[in-house]
Amino acid sequence: MISKGGSEALLQTLVDTARTDSPDYDVLLPLFRLLAKVGLRDKKFGQKALELEALDVTLILARKNLSHSQNLLHCLWALRVFTSSVTTGAMLGINGAMELLFKVITPYTQKHTRVIRAATEVLAALLKSKSNSRRAVNRGYVTSLLWLHQDWHHQDVANTYVLIRRALLLSLKHIANLRSGREAFLAAQGMEILFSTTQNCLDDKILEPVISIVIQILRQCYPKSPLPLVTPSSAYAFPVPGSIPSEPPCVLAEEDFEDDADEEVDKDSDSKDMKEQDDDLETDVNKLSSKPGLDRPEEELMQYEAMCLELSCSFEELESKPADDLNFEETQHAKHYHIPTAASPTQHCLTEDQRSWGQEREDMVQTSLLSMVKMGRSAMHPASKKGPGNTAYQNMQSNGLGIDSFGKEIPDIQASLKQDAWDIDVISCPVMSASFSNSTRPTETAEVIDKLLQTHPKHIPFHDPSLYMAKARRTRSVANFKRMAFPDLWGHRPPPSAQSMLERKCGLQRIKIFEDVRRLIQPSDVINKVVFSLDEPWPLQDTASDCLRFSSKFESGNLRQAIQVREREYDLLVNTDVNSSQHQQWFYFKVSGMRAAVPYRFNIINCEKPNSQFNYGMQPTVYSVKEALLGRPTWIRMGYEICYYKNHYRQSAAVMGGASKKCFYTLTFVVTFPHNEDACYLAYHYPYTYTALLTHLDILEKSVNPKQVYFRQDVLCQTLGGNSCPLVTITATPESNSADHLEQFRQRPYQVITARVHPGESNASWVMKGALEFLVSSDPVARLLRENFIFKIIPMLNPDGVINGNHRCSLKGEDLNRQWLSPSAHLQPTIYHAKGLLYYLSSVGRSPRVFCDFHGHSQKKNVFLYGCSIKETLWQAESTVGTSTLLEDIGYRTLPQILDKLAPAFTMSSCSFLVEKSRASTARVVVWREMGVSRSYTMESSYCGCNQGPYQGLQFGTSELEEMGAMFCLSLLILELKSVSCSHQLLTWAATLLNADEETLDHHLQGCSGAPGSVTSELDDEPPCMEEIDYSTDSSSDPEGSFSELDRQIQECAFHKDEGGEEEEGPGQGRKAIP
Repeated sequence: MISKGGSEALLQTLVDTARTDSPDYDVLLPLFRLLAKVGLRDKKFGQKALELEALDVTLILARKNLSHSQNLLHCLWALRVFTSSVTTGAMLGINGAMELLFKVITPYTQKHTRVIRAATEVLAALLKSKSNSRRAVNRGYVTSLLWLHQDWHHQDVANTYVLIRRALLLSLKHIANLRSGREAFLAAQGMEILFSTTQNCLDDKILEPVISIVIQILRQCYPKSPLPLVTPSSAYAFPVPGSIPSEPPCVLAEEDFEDDADEEVDKDSDSKDMKEQDDDLETDVNKLSSKPGLDRPEEELMQYEAMCLELSCSFEELESKPADDLNFEETQHAKHYHIPTAASPTQHCLTEDQRSWGQEREDMVQTSLLSMVKMGRSAMHPASKKGPGNTAYQNMQSNGLGIDSFGKEIPDIQASLKQDAWDIDVISCPVMSASFSNSTRPTETAEVIDKLLQTHPKHIPFHDPSLYMAKARRTRSVANFKRMAFPDLWGHRPPPSAQSMLERKCGLQRIKIFEDVRRLIQPSDVINKVVFSLDEPWPLQDTASDCLRFSSKFESGNLRQAIQVREREYDLLVNTDVNSSQHQQWFYFKVSGMRAAVPYRFNIINCEKPNSQFNYGMQPTVYSVKEALLGRPTWIRMGYEICYYKNHYRQSAAVMGGASKKCFYTLTFVVTFPHNEDACYLAYHYPYTYTALLTHLDILEKSVNPKQVYFRQDVLCQTLGGNSCPLVTITATPESNSADHLEQFRQRPYQVITARVHPGESNASWVMKGALEFLVSSDPVARLLRENFIFKIIPMLNPDGVINGNHRCSLKGEDLNRQWLSPSAHLQPTIYHAKGLLYYLSSVGRSPRVFCDFHGHSQKKNVFLYGCSIKETLWQAESTVGTSTLLEDIGYRTLPQILDKLAPAFTMSSCSFLVEKSRASTARVVVWREMGVSRSYTMESSYCGCNQGPYQGLQFGTSELEEMGAMFCLSLLILELKSVSCSHQLLTWAATLLNADEETLDHHLQGCSGAPGSVTSELDDEPPCMEEIDYSTDSSSDPEGSFSELDRQIQECAFHKDEGGEEEEGPGQGRKAIP
């Protein structure tokens, strides 16, 4: 009907009928109902009505029928459909439609409520137009709407007319899209009115349509302000060679936040998200398939020969005396054979002496990693979904007595501290050297730490506090850190079982928003005192006061400022990346001076990502120093009432370099600490520092038998900050220096693994730690891997960023994983030389079989891979250019398919093999294009945990992350065994060493394969929050346009007309209309 001109015919009939001397309402009313129903389905209906002068006719009829509710109701229905076009709505406003509506919308009454409801809905639709909203502000309608809202709210005690109240609030919401509207709203005490009328009914399900709009209005009208910082850039500055000092930022003004444009534009309601995503896909076949030339002179590549000594080493030392083996065995610690799997007994069962350590090693090596896999994925983890959750310290005894990991009772820690006159603050953040100490007795301070290390020896695999301290002294930081964080010095031992995800409390987000509003309108109890700041040269904290004490001046630490809001509530601001004004997400700080069993609320108010796993079950990590001294040196997930939402802080476009203004988000959580006067560390995720890596690598190197394991540390390069970037080579030492053995050794294919290019992704380091420990272990799979591959590993591509507490960038303030196309040796040395090493391997015909860069993911759960495929990219972009003739090896899917079968945390459903334009300069894409490595991947590990598989509902601990590293290594062996080029000899070795005949092994490998093109059904990345807050000021998909509801009203009216029923809406009918 619409396509045949039906809308125009009906509108013309309306105009002709209405302009007669005595309009026939027996014709007009059915005509209005038909117009409304047709108009709901005609996107251009408003424009057609405007052109045929139906707007003026309808307004005239409405004015004539103010006292005739049935006729007026039909006119209002037609106006509601006309206003679906913003342009038409603006024209109606010019012609006095709002003035007419305010004559219809009366204070609370039980009469003519159907007409009043229709009028409020028309008004809300009209106010989508900025010109109408501006007119409403100028004529004082904001005050009128607030008064009407109050009146209906207080009088409608039975909540019968919720939809009238909702429409009034929608009108206010649209007016608040204008700066002048917000100013009028604030001047009329709108914040106070909405807060007082709604604060006691947040849990009322019947009022949900009202409360959701109130929340949005409060968010819109909360005065925007800059962050309470002296400058938006980092508190730390590093002079980068050749850089130009940035200009001071502009002062933030309210006009930076809103554009009051006059244009009235109809928005297309169709979502553009998918189109934007597809627009980012690279569809240029030449760019996808061409192989660029070298980005440097070829002769430069020879410098990397020194990093590949395994290709030229003669191994003359293999003729050494047998006595060497005896010395090795005497100095060997069995803990260095630790195999990182979530079921590994060393994770939660430590012994008293070295003899027990040795026995434990014997027990461990009996069961290989592959054997654990064959027993079933669920058998690999002892925990259930009923993990410790929020009560991770539940076994702690209230009298201060603890049970250490050996089952021994430890004396009261408080008494011990008093007896030895130890200062918990000195212990909890010790100085690296006595000469650096601010204490008046530096020598005594050093003695305290030495005595502490002797009194509380903790056997944590691959960790040595004394070695850590020695390494820390040589680590160079921008802020010249003089202290060490206790957890990094003392070490971390995973808890015996995984922790469940936190269950989200319904309505939590709106409660937090109301608390923020209360702080604005009822500031009497707000302290608002800065108690810690990196920007102040002098200490701000009074040790005698009752407030918490904060610190972040240690490696990887990140807390810029702490503001005491109330007695036990603190606003925290994290530091931006060095030489940057963005990337605030990672936090790591110490807090002390707390009282036990008292809830403290922390609000990190300058996060910048629009959503977070903190909204979906993730908790921050906490490390208690006193718990560690009691024998439980463990990072645990803690905190409740966790919520992540947009706040009122903004950064101007001027600061963003002309980009659109930046919004900030609050992460709020409550922590109840286990001890009085403890020192606790809080972090975004399990920290893993650069010094911890150096310590780990040194211990690993000493742990291996050089006659069996070839483990070499090289320095890839020096960073901008003057720190070395380690390069590790792991393979099997040849049996002898005979020509055959050396030839087999040198012909082993390479595998290249990198990690931690983004400093805040500490989970990547834990995965890398698991891979390293597994590769040097005595597990049969590890032996096979060493005997058949040479592993080149760069465990930390961005040491400077990690050291200085950055979230994403280098000291130059740039994302190093966007520099692989043309890195500079002076500005991005780690990327330049990592790429150079790969170029060198390629130039000598030794390109890696697999390249993988380990990362962390803040938005998704599980572990998954990103790879590269020309065909999949072109198919996704619906580009058929060249796809029929393109030849592509689909082997890039084999590794993730193997991992999907082997690793409990891995899911194929989140993997993607698309090549985006925005990722053209990442390691994954550059290594794929320029080095021709078809299996070039990014492996992403969630900060949170799993929503599938054996670990479903559990948060990741370090055990699960380390296990993932071991599983990745195992998958490389399975990949090789499945390859066409795999030698029969390797298959025989694999069957023999894994205690399985070839048939059994082959059967197992077949289980890892799938149809090349098959994709597991996609899991929902996030379950919906209990309540969703619309961040946009005016969503094009706003549910207010409830045309289906209007359709229902028209049908109902026609039915009552036919049956001779009442036209008026009674109390019972009003409630049925609530969605």
